[in-house]
Amino acid sequence: MLFRIVSRFSSSTGKLLQWNCSRNYAKFVNTGQQHYDLEKIRNVGISAHIDSGKTTVTERILFYTGRIDEMHEVKGKDNVGATMDSMELERQRGITIQSAATYTVWKDTNINIIDTPGHVDFTVEVERALRVLDGAILVLCSVGGVQSQTMTVNRQMKRYSVPCLAFINKLDRMSANPARVLGQLRSKLFHNAAFLHLPIGLESEFSGIVDVIEKKALYFEGDFGETIREDEIPQDMRQQTEDCYNELVEHVSNVDEQLGEIFLQEKTPTKEELKAAIRRATLKREFTPVLLGSALKNKGVQPLLDAVLQYMPNPSEVKNYAFSHDATKDDSASKTKILMSPERSSKTSFCGLAFKLEAGRFGQLTYVRVYQGMLKKGENIFNTRTGKKTKIPRLVRMHANQMEDVNEVYAGDICALFGVDCASGDSFVTEKDLEISMESIFVPDPVISMSIKPKDSKDIDKFSKAVARFTKEDPTYHINYDVDNKETIASGMGELHLEIYAQRMEREYGCPVVMGRPKVSFRESIVSPCEFDFLHKKQSGGSGQFGRVIGYLEPLPPEENTKVIFCDETVGTNVPKGFIPHIEKGFRAFCEKGYLTGNKISGVKFRLVDGQAHMVDSNEISFILAAQGAMKQTYEFGAWQVLEPIMAVEITAPTEFQGSVMGQVQKRKGIITGTDATEGWFTVNAEVSLNAMFGFSSELRSMTQGKGEFSMEYSRYSPAEMDVQQQLVDLHQQSLHPNQQAKKKKN
Repeated sequence: MLFRIVSRFSSSTGKLLQWNCSRNYAKFVNTGQQHYDLEKIRNVGISAHIDSGKTTVTERILFYTGRIDEMHEVKGKDNVGATMDSMELERQRGITIQSAATYTVWKDTNINIIDTPGHVDFTVEVERALRVLDGAILVLCSVGGVQSQTMTVNRQMKRYSVPCLAFINKLDRMSANPARVLGQLRSKLFHNAAFLHLPIGLESEFSGIVDVIEKKALYFEGDFGETIREDEIPQDMRQQTEDCYNELVEHVSNVDEQLGEIFLQEKTPTKEELKAAIRRATLKREFTPVLLGSALKNKGVQPLLDAVLQYMPNPSEVKNYAFSHDATKDDSASKTKILMSPERSSKTSFCGLAFKLEAGRFGQLTYVRVYQGMLKKGENIFNTRTGKKTKIPRLVRMHANQMEDVNEVYAGDICALFGVDCASGDSFVTEKDLEISMESIFVPDPVISMSIKPKDSKDIDKFSKAVARFTKEDPTYHINYDVDNKETIASGMGELHLEIYAQRMEREYGCPVVMGRPKVSFRESIVSPCEFDFLHKKQSGGSGQFGRVIGYLEPLPPEENTKVIFCDETVGTNVPKGFIPHIEKGFRAFCEKGYLTGNKISGVKFRLVDGQAHMVDSNEISFILAAQGAMKQTYEFGAWQVLEPIMAVEITAPTEFQGSVMGQVQKRKGIITGTDATEGWFTVNAEVSLNAMFGFSSELRSMTQGKGEFSMEYSRYSPAEMDVQQQLVDLHQQSLHPNQQAKKKKN
């Protein structure tokens, strides 16, 4: 096996590449049984805004480390596509849809890599990848800079305290301006960032980089940039390099005490001291090193790999906590935290987190990050949520859609299991008595819905199988049946999200589907506090029903208008405490469908102040119905409004189309929050209701000759326009009383 692989690499072009690839791959082949020290492991993710070059960067990393022997482009002419875009839809569209995991070796260090999508519709893929990774590479386009999805990814990194490196890509593009991108990193993302590299030329003249710390120029030569030639810094860049070095020392010394002391003593730190300070500050998320390059032109990727080894944490430098099993069920602040031991040995108990599910050729494939202990093939594991026991028949490590069998995995590893029935976010242990769970993954709520049904009613079985698989794999993709409208509703993060799954149903299950007009997730909320006093009383011989509730329904502040809060303020025994949960149950059940438009109720606080019970007739159902009656009462006497989701929209297009684009935003009643223009391109940031954004994609393409692009993400809920509210009320009344509406039309 080893001889065949080395022989294959010996035909690669470039002598240095031959040696590197053979050496790394020969080392790499043994990783199935070889267990690296913790210091020799890195778990990193590659994240960015769409079309910043994440997958191309990953392709170059795999090539230079000898993991693959040929490079292919994301939108290549050879119909092969990038390694990590293994799905046929990804290759056709030239975008990443699913996060893909792989592992490779660079300078005797094992690097686990997850390539994530850049489109906001697939943001949960980024979310669950960052949840289990120790570090991240934030890829930025040298022209686009910090864009909307960059900000989302940055928030996700902050949520899970993931340290990151910034890699400014595409320096060969027209209008490339890394200095502007660095300024945006500081002003928009509030990163304490500084250059570790400087570009030698820009756009078509980009030929290499200057290493600011080592103070030398690096040129990437050979057919694939595999030969790195070191040279002196060009004469005209020496002063710029010195200024950049001083700026780097200043930024790091502001957040690192040891370097700060050297700086205050006006001493010059050694290279080792500066690199150690950068590492310390990066691990604390107090500094972001900025590297430069062009992955497509094969420049700057090897120094990026060196920086991953130098500045990214190994698993022992990251503190991961589990919670006691009982504590995870309790919403109180007093959760019992248990620090996971990162030691790679069989002495500690195994604990792992299932962060992604995928339907493989041999059943469900469960991606697991090992946080503690060791797991062997053939061992029994227990799901801490369900208590279910499962034997592991097969243990693999992933390389995109390819699997490589291993016999055991240790703390810090990312692996995949077969034959495990679980949900995304479940924790596993090998000791049944070890009742702990890792913190689960944050899952955003869907913001768009469309009706969906099979084209042919005979395909209902295929449709059911597809729905069961996709909803299990993707927690942001929901399918539910609307009883009132008698239609199946698909909910997701955007039009592209739902469209992709519709296409996958046809391709993978032979079940073409028909999608209806998108339905926005509107909400109903009360405008001002409203008092209620409702008595539910029913007597039909024998024991009846009796329940009375008194209190107030109040609106929540705008920043909490997606919540529904129940508050028990009763004093005494007028309402027995045993009935309080049933009053809450009735209130929350009513909130699932409001009276105004049939949408969910949110942004309300139900304050139960008093009530009344009967010794014989009061029971659970009495108080459930009393709470629902009280809510109906607030619709009669209170003022209600409809809330709609507002999206943060970012539009980028050539300056010549600025007027027509701004006009289109204003036509959709959007609020422009900021504009930016650089070298022939402009960027507009606006807040627009999701209901007004349908069809904007095709209009933008037509008005900008196909050059404009936009992205949007959920921002908040806000009161809808009066005409929209009235339209929704009329539609709801029409659906409730179709016969009356038909009579009106006849008259």
